[in-house]
Amino acid sequence: MGYGNLARGVESAVLSSGDMVLKAVFTRRDPSSVRTRSGVKVLGASRAGEYRDEIDVMVLCGGSAADLPEQTPRAAAMFDVVDSFDTHARIEEHFRRVDESARAGGHAALIACGWDPGLFSMQRMLSAAVLPRGKDYTFWGRGVSQGHSDAVRRIPGVRDARQYTVPVPEAVEAVRAGNAPLLSVRQKHTRECYVVLEEGADPEAVREAIVSMPHYFSDYDTTVHFITAEEMERDHREMPHGGFVIRSGVTGMAGKHRQLIEFSLKLDSNPEFTGSVLAACARAVYRKRRAGNVGCFTMADVTLAELSEKTGKELRELL
Repeated sequence: MGYGNLARGVESAVLSSGDMVLKAVFTRRDPSSVRTRSGVKVLGASRAGEYRDEIDVMVLCGGSAADLPEQTPRAAAMFDVVDSFDTHARIEEHFRRVDESARAGGHAALIACGWDPGLFSMQRMLSAAVLPRGKDYTFWGRGVSQGHSDAVRRIPGVRDARQYTVPVPEAVEAVRAGNAPLLSVRQKHTRECYVVLEEGADPEAVREAIVSMPHYFSDYDTTVHFITAEEMERDHREMPHGGFVIRSGVTGMAGKHRQLIEFSLKLDSNPEFTGSVLAACARAVYRKRRAGNVGCFTMADVTLAELSEKTGKELRELL
């Protein structure tokens, strides 16, 4: 559902998988104006219900700020679904709404799938289980956040935008040194926004709307740069990202031995990688539904075997 950068990432991931077939793309735009890379048919979003018996999993590729809070509960009433909802503070609220809808429709839904929340969530859970006496630290970037960029583009007067998340080097160094510092959200990251304005838009009004946006920018030191469309195309066309999760803990009866667990990602293309995660999660929700499970799930409920295309025997050979 949708055909932006993330959906194109899902498209390529599905075509690279041996156990999946891309059935259709649904869009709120005029379907005749959308050309997919794979040549799969494009249909209006209003026609999705006609394909309830033909689609195993609907992958929802909208934004967390405005699309998914409404799209996912609505779609979960008709399909098994996957989404990449990434507003951490609202995941429980989103979960409850999707769970109610999915159960009423007899479907399974897997939400908040990407790399954070998503793969990083799984790593935090695993690390905390191994090192219960410790603290988690998550750093993102430097890279383009799709969700935050989408949130900025929703602001009236904004024509286009890219948002870069930037770790604070001193904070990273302190954590890797095993010091287990107490860090506020503001101390761990800064945010940089590059914005192309609509003609006649008020720059200061747009700047204030960005820096005061709850859950996205209000808790961070945020810098807003206004640039031309030409500069955006020239300097911000690519969408790299990455980050790392660190668990700093201690072991032993006296707790004197410091231990660090670190999991990192370095991504040339954030949407393509996130699309690959969503494709794997589509496989997992398909298997959950075939096992008789209904309702809403998160990555806390997913096994590695459910995500993998490999058989149990093939996975055991990798142990």
